[in-house]
Amino acid sequence: MDTKYYTCHFCHKEFDPKRRYVQKFCSDNCRSKAHHQRKKKETLLPTSEIKPIDNGPNIKNKVEGMSLPGIGNATAGALAAGVLKNVFTDPKDRPATKGDILALRRSNQRYQSILNLPGRPDGTLPYFDMETKMVVYLRPNKSLTR
Repeated sequence: MDTKYYTCHFCHKEFDPKRRYVQKFCSDNCRSKAHHQRKKKETLLPTSEIKPIDNGPNIKNKVEGMSLPGIGNATAGALAAGVLKNVFTDPKDRPATKGDILALRRSNQRYQSILNLPGRPDGTLPYFDMETKMVVYLRPNKSLTR
């Protein structure tokens, strides 16, 4: 009996086929590798067919680096935004600054008046005691208020 050997289409080794006239690969491993290689070739575009996109003569395709006019424009924009924010923000709605906090620390007054709490019916007003860190109600006095 004459045995005819086939050649694997992937690794090119001779093998004894299990099924005549249908088997192209010596093993499932070669069949799988051939499939992946074929799919990889199908997804890649040939480089000779890729053409550059013509955007016209006035459009730049490169990203510009840092330049002095760019820095100037960014600085002017930031300054303009800061000025507009200060103009349109009410002074009482602005956040406290380091200067405000230092002014409070330098203040030698023990009691600071609290403006957003109402006074009591007996005429006493709310104050924050800087030593005990508590709210106290006292009669208004020139020595207590700022």
